[in-house]
Amino acid sequence: MKSLLLSILLVSGLTVFAQNDLGRLDDLGRVALATYIPEQIEHMPVIAKNMLANKLAQIVTQAGMSGNAYNERFIITPNIVVLTKDLIPGAPPMQAYTLNINLYIGDGINGKLFSSHSITVKGVGENETKAYISAIKNMKTNDPSYRSFLEEGKERIIQYYNSKCDFIVREAKTLADQNQYEEAIYELTSVPDVCKDCFDKCMTAVAPIYRKKIDRDCQMLVTQANSIWAANQTVDAANDVADILSQIEPSSACYGQIKPLVSKISARVYQLDKREWKYILRKQEQVSERISAYRAIGVAYGNGQRRHVTYNINNWY
Repeated sequence: MKSLLLSILLVSGLTVFAQNDLGRLDDLGRVALATYIPEQIEHMPVIAKNMLANKLAQIVTQAGMSGNAYNERFIITPNIVVLTKDLIPGAPPMQAYTLNINLYIGDGINGKLFSSHSITVKGVGENETKAYISAIKNMKTNDPSYRSFLEEGKERIIQYYNSKCDFIVREAKTLADQNQYEEAIYELTSVPDVCKDCFDKCMTAVAPIYRKKIDRDCQMLVTQANSIWAANQTVDAANDVADILSQIEPSSACYGQIKPLVSKISARVYQLDKREWKYILRKQEQVSERISAYRAIGVAYGNGQRRHVTYNINNWY
């Protein structure tokens, strides 16, 4: 028999904490970049493209920028120019490539370039694919020359959020007015906490939107729980109701409606099974957990909305 004991965690209040020092690389590293390999890198074998994507992922990870890039607006992307292509006689003959790899960081949606960096690598192989792979392998992901390139990109992204902050908050409130609470929370929680002023504004704006969402969800879940119990007053139904009630945030407006339902179910379960139906009321979130709750909603929404993005980067090359 499914356990009748339901334990639910306790939560409460809101205080926003954010980083104050915007100059340190580790703080700036809270900005996340998505890796994008454009189709227009001509004649580059697929396996070499995949290897290049992995190299870029390593670069942003080592810089602390991999983060959660479910908001894929800001990207790091390459373009490759073949500088030389030579045939080396031998048995078998070998191909030698010299590649100029240009790296770019920018806003892939509006097409604004933030920073760029170039490196040159060489590779030798029995054919074009192996020569490309050899060259990409020689791309050092821990090269110190990346530092200023990455810092400039991060700083420009922070400037974007700070300059667009009022617009972001306004758009989120408009979405909330249309009952699109998850998308509104997604927009507000996409702002990195290193953008202190904007982050604080967004956390202030997200609190009432979060409350509207949990109030809506509470009413829906209580209605669902009542319907299940009304249809079939069994121990299994009681457990199903418990699973539903466990999803309700205790600070929501209709949370008080749970107690009468819990009392009815407890009495019925005891009548059926001669056992107490122990339901531990969920308590409110701790301060440090509330921001995580906001972000969990944003991440869930962002992951659910993943789609092919068309980037506007042609003028970067």
